[in-house]
Amino acid sequence: MWLRNKRPHNMVYSVKRKGVYSGGKIGNAIKHYKALLKRIEFEGNTLWLQNAMTRVLAKFKKYAINIAKI
Repeated sequence: MWLRNKRPHNMVYSVKRKGVYSGGKIGNAIKHYKALLKRIEFEGNTLWLQNAMTRVLAKFKKYAINIAKI
């Protein structure tokens, strides 16, 4: 009905998981996870960090990344 010419605002969008099309998404997700772990050690477990961690873990599930191997 309505025409919308804006980008999708979904944070965890579909990618071809570990192929060439994914680019640096998997590496960036791992870097983000490690940075969040350092911040949790330094600042403690804040609400913002909890929300960020749930997003990163959702990306890991989407990309089929095992947390135990990081």
